[in-house]
Amino acid sequence: MPITRILEGLGRLHVGLLLAFLYLPIVIMALMSFNASPFYQLPLEWTTGWYVDLSRNAGLLDATWNSLLIAVVTALIATALGTAASLALFRYEFRGKKILQALLFPPIAIPWLITGTAMLIFFFGIGIGRGLHAILLGHVALALPYVIVVVSARLHTFAPELEEAARSLGANQWQVTARITLPWIMPGVIAGALFAFAVSFDQFVVSYFLSTPGEATLPVEIYAAIRKGFTPEINAISTIIITVSMGLMLLAARFFRFGGEK
Repeated sequence: MPITRILEGLGRLHVGLLLAFLYLPIVIMALMSFNASPFYQLPLEWTTGWYVDLSRNAGLLDATWNSLLIAVVTALIATALGTAASLALFRYEFRGKKILQALLFPPIAIPWLITGTAMLIFFFGIGIGRGLHAILLGHVALALPYVIVVVSARLHTFAPELEEAARSLGANQWQVTARITLPWIMPGVIAGALFAFAVSFDQFVVSYFLSTPGEATLPVEIYAAIRKGFTPEINAISTIIITVSMGLMLLAARFFRFGGEK
């Protein structure tokens, strides 16, 4: 028994240290966004001045809007295309299917530095060039494998007999998909959309390669601001983003149980 309790205590200590390693920097950053000193002097002197300065920082605000717009559009496109591709891979057998499924993983595993360089060369070669439209195409290409993998994993828990039963009762393919299949895989679709949004919003390397002056995303703008000199306004915008992201995750967890029940 003593050995069991010791091992249990060590396990709890390990989990506690791991959580502290993950979340303590975020908590400190959030606290520093309310610190009056731009040099992080202690003790804290509470102020909201950095949030006021952020509201006047056109560069960070424009970059945030660009990132949000691109991430939302990326999530919508990648989720629609990824869900359709997952359904096709689930329902149909065709030559080269295994190869297509295997090709989903290299874009996830290949370093984004190589992917960004390849996209820059390819987009210039076919005349797309750089800009927000190029960033959007690059982000959709990066997010698609994540959506397909997540939705396909959910589809593996689906019983094809349910679709066959619906067809036997006179439902056409669109009715089967809308009323039988989609409700079942919706938690996977929502999870895939969240993955796509996160991949797009957090993407730096591809955005850096494909952005143009004046049309940067938030990660690129933060990188440029840090090179010029760090400002607590970055802590403020990061705190807002984390708060909104956690709120969205809690809402998704509230309305969709990713085990399957709504």
